[in-house]
Amino acid sequence: MKVIVAPNAFKGSLTASQAAAAIARGVRDALPDAEVVEVPVADGGDGTVEALVAANRGEYRSAQVQGPLGDPVTARYGLIESGRTAVVEMAAASGLVLVPPERRDPRRASTYGFGQLLEAVLEDGVSGVIAGIGGAATNDGGAGMAQALGYKLLDGQGEELDRGGAALARLDRIDPSAFDRRWNSVRVKVASDVTNPLIGPRGASAVYGPQKGADAEAVRELDAALARLAAVIERDLGKRVADVPGAGAAGGLGAGLLAFLNASLVPGAPLVVEAAGFDTHLEGAALVITGEGQVDEQTAYGKAPGEVARRAHSAGVPVVLLAGSKGQGWEALMQLGVGEVLTLTEEGEGPQQAMDDAERLLTRAAVVACRRQSWT
Repeated sequence: MKVIVAPNAFKGSLTASQAAAAIARGVRDALPDAEVVEVPVADGGDGTVEALVAANRGEYRSAQVQGPLGDPVTARYGLIESGRTAVVEMAAASGLVLVPPERRDPRRASTYGFGQLLEAVLEDGVSGVIAGIGGAATNDGGAGMAQALGYKLLDGQGEELDRGGAALARLDRIDPSAFDRRWNSVRVKVASDVTNPLIGPRGASAVYGPQKGADAEAVRELDAALARLAAVIERDLGKRVADVPGAGAAGGLGAGLLAFLNASLVPGAPLVVEAAGFDTHLEGAALVITGEGQVDEQTAYGKAPGEVARRAHSAGVPVVLLAGSKGQGWEALMQLGVGEVLTLTEEGEGPQQAMDDAERLLTRAAVVACRRQSWT
C-alpha cells in the first residue's frame, strides 16, 4: 500500500518538510506495512526553496547579497534536478521581513540583492530557475535586479539612477549592453498568484505599497515612477509590461522579470507541486494526505493543498486534508475531491496548543485519518 504525504507549511509552526515527516510518522504507526512517500509542497511564496529541495533531494547553497536597503544579507537558495535548476525566493534577498518596521520605505528599497542572488545561481551553470516572489519590501519594478544583472538605468545626463522605486521618475533610457547574455539560455519561471497589473488603482503601488510603508503621497509617487519605467521598457526593450496580469507582483518585480529576463509568470501552486515531482508518485497510490495551518476558500483556489487534491482526484486517488483549523469557505475543497478534512482543533485542542504542539498533533491526526479509511 502506497500513501503520499504532501502538505504545505503550517505557518508559524512547521515547515512543509517538517509537517510531512510528522504526518508520515502517523501513517507508519497506523499502517506499518505502507510505503510512505513524502512530497512537501508550496505555493511559490515563503517555503518554496525548502519544499522543492526536500522533495527533490536537492542541495542548499547561499550567496552574500545586499538587502532591500543595502545591508548585507545571506540569502539561501536551492539546486535541484542534479544542479540543472535553481530555486530562489526573492524574499531571501529583498524581503519585507529583512527590514524593521521603522525603516520600511518602498521609495528607497531595491531588488538589487535579488539580482545578485540570480547572478550567483547563474555562476552555478543552471539551465532553469524557479523563482518565488512573495513577501517583497520593494516597489522598484525589478529595476534594482536589472542593475545587478548589468542593465544600466540612466537619467537625462547619462548618469546611473540611484536604487529604489522613487528614482525611476528620472529614468531616461535603458542601456542593455552590459547584460550577461548567458541568461538568454536560461529559462526563468516565476511562481506567483498575483494578477495585478503594474500600474493604476489595482497596480503594485496602490494595492501593496501601503503594506510596505507607503503613505498616500508615496503611493502616487511610486505609481508614476513605475509608469515611467514601463514606458521606457516598451520603447527601449520592445516589451509591453504595464497591463500584463501579474506584472504588479512583488512591487512590480513581475514586470521586471518579464522585461529583463524574458521570464514566464506561472500560477504558483501548479508550478511548485509539479516541480516537487508529485505527479510521478501518484501511480499505484492508495491515499494522498495533504494539509496546511488553516484551510479556507483560498486553500481550494490557488494554494498547494488544493492543487494536490485536484491532481490526486483526477488520478482517482482519495484525499484527506489535515489542518490546524477551518476558515470561511473550506467546504470548497470537497469539490476538488477531498474526502475528509480533519482539524487539530476539532480533535479537542485549542488554536494555540495546535500551533505549539503541531508536530505531535499532526502525527496523531494522521493515525486517525488512516484508520478511518475504507481498507481498515
